[in-house]
Amino acid sequence: MRLPAEWEAAEYVLLSWPHKDTDWAYMLPQVEECYVELARAIAKRTQLVIVCPDTSVVEPKLRDIPESNRPVLIQVPTNDTWIRDFGTISTVDDNNVRLFNDFKFNGWGLKFAADKDNLVTCRVFGGMNLFKGEYRNRLNFVLEGGAIESDGRGTLITTRHCQLSPNRNGAYDISQIETNLKDFFGLDRVLWLSHGALEGDDTDGHIDTLVRIAPPGDVLFYVGCQPDDCHYAELSAMKTELERLKTADGNSYHLVELPLPDPIYDEDDGHRLPATYANFLILNGAVLLPVYGQPLKDKMAADLIKTAMPDYEVVPIDCRALIRQHGSLHCATMQIPFGKRNSKAD
Repeated sequence: MRLPAEWEAAEYVLLSWPHKDTDWAYMLPQVEECYVELARAIAKRTQLVIVCPDTSVVEPKLRDIPESNRPVLIQVPTNDTWIRDFGTISTVDDNNVRLFNDFKFNGWGLKFAADKDNLVTCRVFGGMNLFKGEYRNRLNFVLEGGAIESDGRGTLITTRHCQLSPNRNGAYDISQIETNLKDFFGLDRVLWLSHGALEGDDTDGHIDTLVRIAPPGDVLFYVGCQPDDCHYAELSAMKTELERLKTADGNSYHLVELPLPDPIYDEDDGHRLPATYANFLILNGAVLLPVYGQPLKDKMAADLIKTAMPDYEVVPIDCRALIRQHGSLHCATMQIPFGKRNSKAD
């Protein structure tokens, strides 16, 4: 069993389309504009699969995407759009058999309704038989895709604050959770971080907002900030943790600090939103990068990623609408690696 790295070739990417019964209702046109831009960028690079409660509503919005790149639309009920956390987490075995792992999603520790989202993976990958691979019921364990980061070679990075949340897997201690993660994903080791929480983060410190592994697996992008930012103490402590980590070969990681965007505040309650450039998606030779209408910071983040990943195209996507609901680009997507149905499949 192996959990591929995100930079490995993806056969599909999933989106969950915003609709009138989600928290996006009050700003649906703005967020749909962001999703259309995101859909275009994904569809150019792999097969896009969109889940939504009503395909007839979504289909007209995608008509400018060429027929050869046309997304697959699947009609299923959803509560929300953050499919990184309720979509399948796909693994492959030694025979390249792809497994669609269906973990329990409980609204980030019982914070939000998740009854429909928790059934999406079962309905799409367990019941429809549209994709080559085997469904695996893991619903006895709570896990969100944004909470884990894999190098594809047996190392996973995650955060204590999220995994040890009592409303997720409260019956397990850290050693039991680590054992489960190793069993599910064929891991040799789990690297735990204790610091780095961002204001406005509903996820209890998902790793995909803080630290990302980049190819070939010994590069870590991480979020940093200036001393006058309220996050400075936490992010500095996280940097110290990262400096102590070693690769599987015993070497230090190459650290690349991404700037924290200038503060973005909720227009209604004035609270700070968890905008971060670490919430990018690596997809088939490109990095889809969330940007926030801040020319200097946006360019700085893009240049840093391009320098560390020179063979990748950096594609900025305006995510000012997405961040209004406390998530960004990576949270809104889930990649599925190439694989096959079973060991005898062609």
